Amino acid sequence: MINQQRLIQTFVDLVVIDSPSYGERAVCDHLKNHLSALGLTPIEDDAASRLNGNSGNLYAYIEGSLDLPPLLFSAHMDTVEPSCGKKAILHPDGKITSEQKTVLGADDMAGLSAILEAVCCLKEQGIAHRPIELLFTVAEEPYNAGIRHFDPVILRSKQVYVFDLTGTVGTAAYQAPTMLTFTASFHGRPAHAGFAPEKGIHAIKAAAHAIERIPCGRIDGMTVNIGTIEGGRAGNIIPEHCQLKGEIRSHDHAQALEALSEIKVQLEASAQAFQATVSVEEEIHCIAYQTPLEHDVVKRFQQACHILGLNPQLISTFGGSDSNQLSQCGLRGLVVANAMYDCHSLHKYTTVSELTKAAELALALMSAQN
Repeated sequence: MINQQRLIQTFVDLVVIDSPSYGERAVCDHLKNHLSALGLTPIEDDAASRLNGNSGNLYAYIEGSLDLPPLLFSAHMDTVEPSCGKKAILHPDGKITSEQKTVLGADDMAGLSAILEAVCCLKEQGIAHRPIELLFTVAEEPYNAGIRHFDPVILRSKQVYVFDLTGTVGTAAYQAPTMLTFTASFHGRPAHAGFAPEKGIHAIKAAAHAIERIPCGRIDGMTVNIGTIEGGRAGNIIPEHCQLKGEIRSHDHAQALEALSEIKVQLEASAQAFQATVSVEEEIHCIAYQTPLEHDVVKRFQQACHILGLNPQLISTFGGSDSNQLSQCGLRGLVVANAMYDCHSLHKYTTVSELTKAAELALALMSAQN
């Protein structure tokens, strides 16, 4: 049985710790102390040096009493900005908010708290369970950067539950997209706009020409966006440089790559139309995956929900998570809703009842005998 008072205190204690991406040191140390107090031996990897951050990913293994394959449970240590000076306000109706000067940080302190409480219950109540692995990652918010520096060789599990989804507990995402970004730098020629405009090559107009011809929004089941454009030095100078940044998301990895190829063609054509040049850099942040709905990792989740009186809802998401990277390492999994709402805003909140359900679900999955 979940200790609700302890669960909420764990959450509150985590929230007050500053938790910027690449600056999770204090969160990691807090989790190390928590896991060590439970008799575990947490292992921190060297991701900090690779990320130019101050904390690595944190891993722990829990021996099981059931002769069943191990399961991995994961959540991340960082939060979106503003991430420093956070405070959790518990309201009389059970709602938990920040002071709305910062984010609350339920994404993903709620996930961490639910998993930690479940482990506490396994230990103190002597509940039979399979071997459990824990993975708490850094720098998840900037396109899952931290987990890309985690060595999966240490993992024994083939299935994972990532507690990092907004929405009602009982919801889980079985599908997530490829997410890639591109940066196009247009190069023209400067000239005085008043005395010799004909000598200039207008980089901003070349970029604008491309933007006008690149379809954005929802297109054939994917999304395309041009998010920023900047360039120029002064109003009286023909701009010799302009840079735009964009993103593509698709549940079909090949479709995302094809869309990027078509965008590159248009960028080049627009540059040529204005006698400019363009260079393009791209980065694939995560690759699309889909967990079969008939897989054991899904069936176990559904059964646990039914036992707890939750209505299991399996959804497709257009957001990425650490599950994308883990899927590339051969793990099948779900991204589980863990009692966080209005994510990435100052109005983010959780509730005592939903947070309790998230911890109960983690415990039910850890102790499941299927």
